[in-house]
Amino acid sequence: MILTEFDYVRPASLEEALALLAGTPGARVLAGGQSLLPGLRAGTERARLLVDVRHLAPLRGVAPSGGELRIGALTTLGELAADPLVLAGAPELAAAARANGDPQVRNLGTVGGNLAVTGRPTDLPVAALAAGAKAELAGPAGTRTVTAEELAGSGVPEGEVLTALVVPAAGGAAAFEKTADRATRYPLCAAAVRITPDGPRIAVTGATPRAVRLRGVEDRLRGGPWTTPAVLAAFRAEPRELFVPGRGTSAEYLGHLAGVLTARALARAAAHSSA
Repeated sequence: MILTEFDYVRPASLEEALALLAGTPGARVLAGGQSLLPGLRAGTERARLLVDVRHLAPLRGVAPSGGELRIGALTTLGELAADPLVLAGAPELAAAARANGDPQVRNLGTVGGNLAVTGRPTDLPVAALAAGAKAELAGPAGTRTVTAEELAGSGVPEGEVLTALVVPAAGGAAAFEKTADRATRYPLCAAAVRITPDGPRIAVTGATPRAVRLRGVEDRLRGGPWTTPAVLAAFRAEPRELFVPGRGTSAEYLGHLAGVLTARALARAAAHSSA
């Protein structure tokens, strides 16, 4: 077993954590550790210093704020999946959290860690994209906000800490669907949708290099119908290079799978919104 050498510190505050990250090249944030620690054991991750933020209470929990939900980055996936505010206002996020790994992973893995993972698909980013969420980042220059799309595209910059996800509350008009890779339980393909007055917001991951919002599909489906044939036709019109073959699958198969999962999610979201 490979385990890289590193130092460990448990800062008393977020400010202290940021100072440590800024002052130590190669410092990494330790939250749930479900991705970082296995990577350190395997030698695929490197760290000179682990900055353990798991005990920082201000970064945990779900709270309503002016029609939005502020979800602390240290909220566990298990807490997110069961939170009444999330179940009512952001069901695509709750479903994505439930689909993640197994109970042990969900009880340790965090919202921030799942959103910040790079190099492989995870469940929460696609739900955050469909929800129109924003991410709060804290760094040496203060706090700033980026869209979920920016976060999915560039990740969390070195020296900054993801502190919260802010999600518009939309009631039940949202859903998440996933086909998991049997070996890893990561998404072979996952789709999330949210129905808005302007039409559906649609995002996919796994079938694509990273979580992406499919504005072309949204435009084709604006005004309906959202039947499975209509959704599949909208996906067939997408450029084939959008879908990346791998793990024994073709781009054509992944594009079709993404369309099927999106059609299911739209049907579920529409049923909930009309209930």
